[in-house]
Amino acid sequence: MRVIEISAPGSADVLRVADRPAPTPGPGEVLIAIEAAGVNRPDLMQREGVYPAPKGATDIPGLEAAGRIVALGSGRPRSASGRAWQVGDAVCALLPGGGYAEQCVAPGLTCLPVPAGLTMEQAAALPETFFTVWTNVFDRGHLQSGEWLLVHGGTSGIGTTAIQLAASRGAHVIATAGSVEKCAASVALGAQAAINYRHEDFVEAVRTLTAHRGVDVILDIIGGEYTARNLASLARDGRLVQIGLIGGATATISLTTILLRRLTLTGSTLRIRTPEEKGVIAAALEREAWPLLDNGRVKPVIHHSFPLERAADAHRMLESGQVVGKLVLRNTMTSAAAV
Repeated sequence: MRVIEISAPGSADVLRVADRPAPTPGPGEVLIAIEAAGVNRPDLMQREGVYPAPKGATDIPGLEAAGRIVALGSGRPRSASGRAWQVGDAVCALLPGGGYAEQCVAPGLTCLPVPAGLTMEQAAALPETFFTVWTNVFDRGHLQSGEWLLVHGGTSGIGTTAIQLAASRGAHVIATAGSVEKCAASVALGAQAAINYRHEDFVEAVRTLTAHRGVDVILDIIGGEYTARNLASLARDGRLVQIGLIGGATATISLTTILLRRLTLTGSTLRIRTPEEKGVIAAALEREAWPLLDNGRVKPVIHHSFPLERAADAHRMLESGQVVGKLVLRNTMTSAAAV
């Protein structure tokens, strides 16, 4: 099968098309003929050599894919909700790696049915962001209807997902973004307000927007010097959920702020979790989020799609900072065979 491999750590130029043996599904796994795969910032980090694949996982990048099941491993692979997968089922899957290819294996537990009315390209853009947002905003952040959520990077794949899911569940959302156009896109997705961080202090803006109360949950991909400012933006009993470190992994904060206002600082990563742990998230998504996708209240935002062999161009576009939503790689050969 054709794959995109990382020839050596470096720029997008190190991505190249190669031939590899097709994988074989193990116990509880399914083999998927990939029609589309999502492109995510961790793929860029893996390509640069700073985010290696977990032990035992393929070195082929790609954390999510959509396609049809073409083979089953032993043990009657099932979804986290108990559905027995069958050859021919249309699924999207969260992967530890391997999405930039014509076929991949995935644990049955981390596969979900393609929502009604969505294309394979749209479905491929779901798993990484939906798993991440659900486990962090709703499981760890405990966001409730009527509470305030601040999302940094409102037009990222994570941001567009968080805005829609939170707003659809009755939360008030504020997003930060780096341009007038991106702020407008955040509001169009359901944010009540968007803060242009290049021209406004988000701490002061949050105070104004919440009548000096602060927000209940912050989803942050920045870290670094944002950390103290995030804590200053939280309401009493607020929760800061850290999922990225674009601005750095170290910060200086006042623990007094945490004590006096009963704040919670937490965070998580997704890729290294076991299939069973990811399956718990998948079951919650199928129960709580998939109906919103089925009825169109929530939709993946696709900025652009590329043929699989142009993965390097997709990486360059994501690095440009101009993307709103997700980028997708489409496997034209697999898609044609499925028609």
